Amino acid sequence: MTGNVEIRRPQRWDKPFDPDMTDAIVRRVLGLAIFRAIDPTDFPPNLPLPEIIKNDSRIQRCHAGDIVVREGDYGNSLFIVLSGTVRVVTQTNTPVNRRLRSGSRSGRGRRSLLSALSQLWRNSRFPERRDLTEGPEGYDTATARHIDLNNRAVLPNYRKVVAELQTTALAPHQMFGETAALSRTPHTASVFADNVAELLELRWQGLRDIRRWSAPFRKHLDQLYRSRRLTSHLCEAPILQSLDDGALAVIAEQTILESHGDQEWFSEYKRLLSSDSKDIIKSEPVIAEAGDYVDGLIILRSGFGRITEQLGQGQRTVGFVTKNELFGFDEIIDHWRSGANLQYRTGLRAVGSVDLLRIPTTLVEEFLLPAIFPESTLLPPGGWRSVMPAKRPSSEKQPLEEPMLDFLVNNRTINGTAVMFINTDRCTACDDCVRACAAAHDNNPRFVRHGPEQSNLMVANACMHCVDPVCVIGCPTGAIHRNPQDGLVVIDDSTCIGCAICANTCPYDNIRMVETRDQNGGFIVDEQTRAPILKATKCDLCVEQPGGPACQRACPHDALIRLDARERRHLADWITR
Repeated sequence: MTGNVEIRRPQRWDKPFDPDMTDAIVRRVLGLAIFRAIDPTDFPPNLPLPEIIKNDSRIQRCHAGDIVVREGDYGNSLFIVLSGTVRVVTQTNTPVNRRLRSGSRSGRGRRSLLSALSQLWRNSRFPERRDLTEGPEGYDTATARHIDLNNRAVLPNYRKVVAELQTTALAPHQMFGETAALSRTPHTASVFADNVAELLELRWQGLRDIRRWSAPFRKHLDQLYRSRRLTSHLCEAPILQSLDDGALAVIAEQTILESHGDQEWFSEYKRLLSSDSKDIIKSEPVIAEAGDYVDGLIILRSGFGRITEQLGQGQRTVGFVTKNELFGFDEIIDHWRSGANLQYRTGLRAVGSVDLLRIPTTLVEEFLLPAIFPESTLLPPGGWRSVMPAKRPSSEKQPLEEPMLDFLVNNRTINGTAVMFINTDRCTACDDCVRACAAAHDNNPRFVRHGPEQSNLMVANACMHCVDPVCVIGCPTGAIHRNPQDGLVVIDDSTCIGCAICANTCPYDNIRMVETRDQNGGFIVDEQTRAPILKATKCDLCVEQPGGPACQRACPHDALIRLDARERRHLADWITR
């Protein structure tokens, strides 16, 4: 082992979004109407507006048929049309649009079997080794994220497709992509160039800072976000896809888009984590109370809602709802069929941040129920669930017992799409899972076999690849980000500056900051302070491994599983088998 290696501590804009962004382009961008309305003096001296544009944006040049964003991919940027036009697909459920959504994507490849096996003798003997091939100035950028804008996907038979699809044209100075970027959700529509077009792409970090320091920009963006989101949600909700355009237009006029809770809910969550379950439930914003008049059908569009019922002087958890699931639908059906009282039988509270649609009951009875049950007002054999194009409603029997539901909701485990569950009755502490994880990550395990427990179930400290990954909110460089194609939350080591914002933000303590070493085992330290250069690390779900998560494959006792916590039936079956 050698002595320490001194380098300059990485900074936010060491690796700009586009190294070729010039001052002339920046001046052109600042001349746009949306930016002329911004007062540069509102920004702090260390974060001037021109520098944000120069380092956090890039120019995209497209030709007719070039796909800019694809419905279903996760978005991290706002786009502004500089010249030319682009088209937004507004018709979601057509064969052409399904082909567009399922077309080729430039995703990450997996290792070959031979490459995976060779890790066993190629892994470093030093922990957290980094390659300093650029010398003392910084790390090797071979792993840096890069999208080749000259090799983008192209819409085949462009003119024919345009003739078949319903689209809306966006002209210069109009913007798109703000819904996905602000809500950390997939794009709800595909966008492609209609002709030779020039676009400004402003990545999330710059968008966040401009929105924070400029009130006019924030107001414009929020109004646009809210108006567009209502329309996109209505088009995307499965239960509404049986309606014709006329009925959907009437519903759109009167449907309310509501937001409950705080998008940056992690701070309050950490404060309440050690509280009693009753106190946690009391702190959650009320969306509907049992006994209230059912003024509308509630459809969750993002986030999670806790379903509760009265127990003494408090509330107890009886279930939860998430995206595209319904609340209040049973009550509306019973009223439509038999005249039963229109009162919510259970309550609904926001867990973290929730967006929902509230469709007036009268419109549900006038348009939606006749479309679902066209023959009569009587339910078909097998009940209405046999013909519903939607997910499980609020009243379906929960497969998990109340204490387990409380545990999953109170700890926000329901936010995870790849939670590491460990059955402590079957686990023998053999550590095969930890060793397999280390072997797949250069001898550096990426999880801790420890975490909150309920009965015989442990939730290990491993990245859950959340539905709402709040860890990405504060990252100044975008090093921690959501992969557009598969939604996995990953860290680009080369652009991580070791600020620890993501580790401090993660509600589940699943991100760790580690001291790094060079190829010879010497610690990498700051040349000015001699403090260690840290990097954020976490589980990447073995995305490059041919067999998937190594931890799960290595467990000899079926004691460990990676599972979407919203799959309640699957989890219940696995716990008890």
